Amino acid sequence: MSEALLWGLIAAGSLLVGQLLTTPLGRSTRTVGLMMAFGAGTLISAVGYELIPEENLELGWEIGAAFLVGALTYYVGARLVDRGGGSGTALFLGALLDGIPESFILGLGLALGGEVSVAFLAAVLLSNIPEGLAGTADMRGSGVGERRITLMWAALTVVCGIASMAGYLVADQGSHTGEIASAFAGGAVLTMLADSMVPESYERAGRVAGLLTVLGFLVAGVLSSLQ
Repeated sequence: MSEALLWGLIAAGSLLVGQLLTTPLGRSTRTVGLMMAFGAGTLISAVGYELIPEENLELGWEIGAAFLVGALTYYVGARLVDRGGGSGTALFLGALLDGIPESFILGLGLALGGEVSVAFLAAVLLSNIPEGLAGTADMRGSGVGERRITLMWAALTVVCGIASMAGYLVADQGSHTGEIASAFAGGAVLTMLADSMVPESYERAGRVAGLLTVLGFLVAGVLSSLQ
């Protein structure tokens, strides 16, 4: 369980790395967009290969239902965040909505397989950095102080570490609990990608963002096949 906590903290802690990179890179909208596109590609790969692999579909309607519930959960949460009008709190909640299921699945995978999925960990790390970078830049532009931004990302990291421990514990509660939780996380993550990460990467970087998305997908897919 302590190992699950550690991996959850490491994965979410990359948001703080994104904050550190905001000063040298945040001024280039195109660079931020390209990083977001690559991170989106890694997460798309993770949904297909790690969260909802083909063998899990054999469980039947439970997988489809969990996938839809995850998508609806993110959708409702995102609508509530939109009412914040782009404030620092709204941006923080937006990152939390996809950070929790990602961390949850890290702990889940550790419990079920005995080790963390390298491909999924890489996908989370590579998507959190541009998310932290873009979120920090937007919060700075909204007048949020640097100390408050750091505290927000740090708090989110701790919550994600706890979510990873929860995933580890839930894996022992039933024969198909892990697969259902993975499908839930997959629905939430895929909705986040379609709702914000992919459109924002295109808006910031233009059509070349599509090529970086494909590259991110390929890198994560190779890592998954090698594990």
